Amino acid sequence: MATHASALKAHRQSLKNREHNRQFRSRLRGALKTVRTAIDEGFKHAMPAIIDSNVSTILTGAVLYQYGTGAVHGVARLKSSRSQTLALG
Repeated sequence: MATHASALKAHRQSLKNREHNRQFRSRLRGALKTVRTAIDEGFKHAMPAIIDSNVSTILTGAVLYQYGTGAVHGVARLKSSRSQTLALG
């Protein structure tokens, strides 16, 4: 059976643990806010780079299509005229 002294000790430990957990939750909340802020800042600064890469890809594709398809079509026509095994547009 618990004595008065052991009951007081258990009470002190529970108070100590409660305070420790309160401080831990407070630090955790602060750390989560820091992580959320860092993620938001990263996304905010990443959007111009994403747009730039997409525009560059589209422009590169347009240039390659414009200047590259003629040679491909010429090779395909040449091969298809020699044999009917390769017929590209």
